Amino acid sequence: MTTPSFAQLVQRFFTQRLMQQKQASPHTITSYRDTFRLLLRFAEQRLKKPPSRLSFDEIDAPFIGSFLHDLEKNRGIAARSRNLRLTAIRSFFHFAAFEAPEHSAMIQRVLAIPGKRYTRKQVHFLTRTEAAALLAVPDQKTWSGRRDHALLLVALQAGLRVSELTGLQHQDVVFGAGAHIRVTGKGRKERCTPITKQTASVLRLWMRKQSANETATLFPNARGGRLSADGVQYILSKHLKGARQRCVTLKQQRVTPHVLRHTTAMELLQAGVDRTVIALWLGHESIETTQIYLDANLSMKEAALARTNPNRTVVKRYRPDDAMLTFLKNL
Repeated sequence: MTTPSFAQLVQRFFTQRLMQQKQASPHTITSYRDTFRLLLRFAEQRLKKPPSRLSFDEIDAPFIGSFLHDLEKNRGIAARSRNLRLTAIRSFFHFAAFEAPEHSAMIQRVLAIPGKRYTRKQVHFLTRTEAAALLAVPDQKTWSGRRDHALLLVALQAGLRVSELTGLQHQDVVFGAGAHIRVTGKGRKERCTPITKQTASVLRLWMRKQSANETATLFPNARGGRLSADGVQYILSKHLKGARQRCVTLKQQRVTPHVLRHTTAMELLQAGVDRTVIALWLGHESIETTQIYLDANLSMKEAALARTNPNRTVVKRYRPDDAMLTFLKNL
């Protein structure tokens, strides 16, 4: 049996393993694709070979280690992003272990490359005042202003991921009693996220003036197509400029679309919503993921501190040691 080349294995990994067998989401496929584009470009520069002529033996553990080091050193990526690239590579080598078992020793060395530990920073979120300042900026007399206002309102109230937000269609919004939005999240998992009367009113007005097609994109770009992740970031950055004029505390903050998702979680947590409900609301795979919001909630910690009984200590006046004792202590 002829051993497939490295190029053939990569093609089979994407077409057979990810697309056919696992039916991976477009987001996962895009992320893995970008990893291999970076890896193959690095191999082309380092080995002086076109990617289609690379042999499997050349992409060994030391080479993968050099690639990851290059990403950190020359591209300036953080440890977390480095670990995401390594996850894609590991997934490929798990697949290769069955397709090319004669390379099992080399494959095991690649799979043994450890992820890099990193400091997990506390999540950032907007206060109610900051969120209100952001929502007040879009000019709702224009088409783009109405779209931007509705988009930001849904992002803040529903806590959707960017891919979920841009993938919404008219048929995903349900009005009436129990108004909600149907969302397809990570792992192709569907969930229903409730919306407030205010959000429902804004969406009803926005949809009334749009296409009647149920499969039409809820928040389209200027050409009527689906917004990209960069497009959402552009909309947010544009309105942040105006919001910073209204709210001083926003001036020193770096606000991304994911910060709006964090804001939803913190709003629910401070309202006393249980962690399990928040995990379902946000579409978290595990309730442990929601723990980061507990860590960031200073007001809850202060409330807990206020309920504790302080230790009764007596504050004594400071008295310096005798000069001779001080001399002996410093020897």
